[in-house]
Amino acid sequence: MQTEVFSKNFPLLSTASPESLEWLLNVATKHQYPGGRAVLMEDAWGNAVYFIVSGWVKVRRTQGENSVALAILSQGDFFGEMAILDESPRSTDVIALCPVKLLSISREEFIQILFKDSQLHHRMLQLMVRRLRQTNLRLQMRNAPPAVKLARTLVSLGENYGQESANGKEIFHISCQDLADVTEIGVEETTKIMEKLDEKGWIQIDSTNSVIHLVNFKQLMNLASRV
Repeated sequence: MQTEVFSKNFPLLSTASPESLEWLLNVATKHQYPGGRAVLMEDAWGNAVYFIVSGWVKVRRTQGENSVALAILSQGDFFGEMAILDESPRSTDVIALCPVKLLSISREEFIQILFKDSQLHHRMLQLMVRRLRQTNLRLQMRNAPPAVKLARTLVSLGENYGQESANGKEIFHISCQDLADVTEIGVEETTKIMEKLDEKGWIQIDSTNSVIHLVNFKQLMNLASRV
C-alpha cells in the first residue's frame, strides 16, 4: 500500500506527514480473518491500534453466555486507540462479521509517532471527540421512537461506510440482532421495521450477496431527524 492510498483510506491519517505515513506502513502488521472470527479478544486490548482495510467488524461486550454488540465498524475506521492511552482493562472483544483485512501498529510505536507528529496527534483527538459526540447523540435519542432510532443507525452506517451503487448506498447485511443491540431496541421491533422499510422501497435487503441497499437515503435521513 502506498502512503497516498494509506492516507486517503484512513481519515485518522489524513493530516499525517509523508514521513509518518511511510514509517507507519513499515511497522504495520497485516492480518486477515474469516467471518465469525474474533480479531481482538478481551485480554488483548491495549497492545495495538487496528486499522480496517476491508470488511466489517462488531465490538461486543460479553457477560457469561450473553453478548451485546456495542458498535459496527468498517473500512477506513480504527479501534484499540482508547486502550493504549489509558491502559485500562477491557470487557469487550471485536468479531469479524465477514472476511476482514486489518493493519495493526503496536502500542509503543503508535505512541511514539503521536509524540513526533503533532498534526496526527491533533487529528486523533478530533476523531475521538467526534465519537464522544456520537455517543451523546445516542443518549439524547434514547427515548425516540424505535423506527427513528433504527433509521439513525442505518444513516450513520451509510454516511460512514456506505459504498455507492446503482441502488443507493450499500452496507453489509448486518443481522437484526446486531442492529437491535447497537440501536438499543428490541430484535422483534428491529425485524418488523426493517421489513417495513424494505416494503416501502427505502431499503433493499439482498441476503444472497449479504448487503443492504439504502435506496432512499433522503427519506431515511428525514425519519432519523424526527427526534
